[in-house]
Amino acid sequence: MKKYLFLCAVILLAVSCSHTSRAVQYPDMVADIEPFSIGSVNLSLDQAFSSTLRNTSADVVFYPRENEVALEFDNKLGQYQLFWNKEARQLFIEASNRYKDDFANQNLTTKYSKSRVAYGKIKNRLQWKTIKFSGSYRSSPVTELGYRFVDKAPYFITRQNTATEETKTNKDLTSSPNFTIYFTRAQAEDLAQLFDDTFLRNTVRDVAPPPAASTYRDEY
Repeated sequence: MKKYLFLCAVILLAVSCSHTSRAVQYPDMVADIEPFSIGSVNLSLDQAFSSTLRNTSADVVFYPRENEVALEFDNKLGQYQLFWNKEARQLFIEASNRYKDDFANQNLTTKYSKSRVAYGKIKNRLQWKTIKFSGSYRSSPVTELGYRFVDKAPYFITRQNTATEETKTNKDLTSSPNFTIYFTRAQAEDLAQLFDDTFLRNTVRDVAPPPAASTYRDEY
């Protein structure tokens, strides 16, 4: 019996330490599970040497330990992961709703200097590769939320400014690229739904395995 109680205590201590370590490493953790896809969204990006936008799509991946959602997409020759934490996701939802109201009430201006940061800005986390098989780089760019007219059509936009490259693994690459992501109202609404906190927590319940049943025998 003493050996049994000692074994239980060791197991409980190990589990407790593991949970404590995870909580310290991931203070905003929703669940201790691997990242998983929650869908995709259509969007547009600038094209080199062209005023026409390139229509494409991004995979949307939830990282439950970090409580971040990443937009993962190709841009020119590179591959990008733009991470949105809970605060940034909420700002996106609020900004896209304000944009829809401004659109409906015809309050949009064609002056880009006034519209580019119309709905605020926040810091995000960016990881990218300059080409498919290159090393991965990191930065923490300021993301501006606003809108822009392209070919007389308005788009809700997120614009990533340049920021210091953080890995320092390439002396010739000192900063991240700046780029703009363009959304129609419907596309912005699609992403806002995937950013919703209740939706994300429900997806975790669908993906996470149920707690393991106890293997110890019942005592009466």
